[in-house]
Amino acid sequence: MANNYQNITNTTIARDFNALEKGTDNIYESIAIISKRANQISAQLKEELHAKLDEFNNDSDTLEEVFENREQIEISMAYERLPKPTLIATEEFLAGKVYHRNPEREKRLAEGN
Repeated sequence: MANNYQNITNTTIARDFNALEKGTDNIYESIAIISKRANQISAQLKEELHAKLDEFNNDSDTLEEVFENREQIEISMAYERLPKPTLIATEEFLAGKVYHRNPEREKRLAEGN
């Protein structure tokens, strides 16, 4: 999964607020959607990282421990170099890759018809 995020920039970008309203017509709703998606991405990355690091969990002391520590450090650093979850979520939202719905709005539209 982490490889999917390699092409997203790791720096902050000035954004046009009008672009963030795409699909919701409400900047605050868009930010709430992006925030929820960022939390999901963060949890996924954390789970993935812990799964990879658990492979190194060993109760016995061996001479290979130094080599394993080096591998653990490399894996951790690879995840640290990834873009922050908020940047990933924003890019996904702007690309239309985030599914969202507003039940209240759907209810109002159904009652209005």
